Amino acid sequence: MPSFHEILLRLLFAAAMGAAIGLERDLRRRPAGIRTSMFVCLATALFTILSQQLSHLWGDTGPTRIASNIVQGIGFLGAGAIIRDSGGLVGMTTAATIFVEAAIGMAAGGGFYAVAGSATGIVLFALLVVGWIIGKLSLKSRAVLFRFTTTHADNVASEIQRLLASLHVTVREFRTSMVGPSSVVEFEAEVSHSQEMQIVSQLNRQGVVMELLPSNGHHE
Repeated sequence: MPSFHEILLRLLFAAAMGAAIGLERDLRRRPAGIRTSMFVCLATALFTILSQQLSHLWGDTGPTRIASNIVQGIGFLGAGAIIRDSGGLVGMTTAATIFVEAAIGMAAGGGFYAVAGSATGIVLFALLVVGWIIGKLSLKSRAVLFRFTTTHADNVASEIQRLLASLHVTVREFRTSMVGPSSVVEFEAEVSHSQEMQIVSQLNRQGVVMELLPSNGHHE
């Protein structure tokens, strides 16, 4: 049976691993930041320790019974992260991060410090390095609100639609409106970095004021 100091060390180690992952989530302004990630790892570590200690205390032959239910319970938390912005595919990375945090917490709770630390390193590598590579290679699209203010909206709107069709960009909520003497053409679309740059280069001209705003329709 581990001592109190050993149990405390496991809990602190689990919380530290969760904080390291949560810091990346907070820096990127994603859900499940430092405190949430700390609590996930801390809770799963504590459940793992309790599972071991209670089975020993009560003579239970199934010490992994509580730990096995952690996987089911953490699924509800992950599902909440996926649907929090009402899109079925929103928050998949966050949900997967929460799931692996639970596994890291269980490893720390079991005293497998090297395993928990290594897994944390792999997760941070995937979130930071692999995420950076994906961004550089334009492998992932992002939701953007494009807004063009001009005095000749009809010509610009027709040109935008032809350009989007040639780039195979699916448009959401294409609309035009009047703001004083000027017309506003705006639409939302999920575009890669290269598609975004092509749209900007093609439509960036005198007499057209262009705005690109992040849309709320996509979160990792």
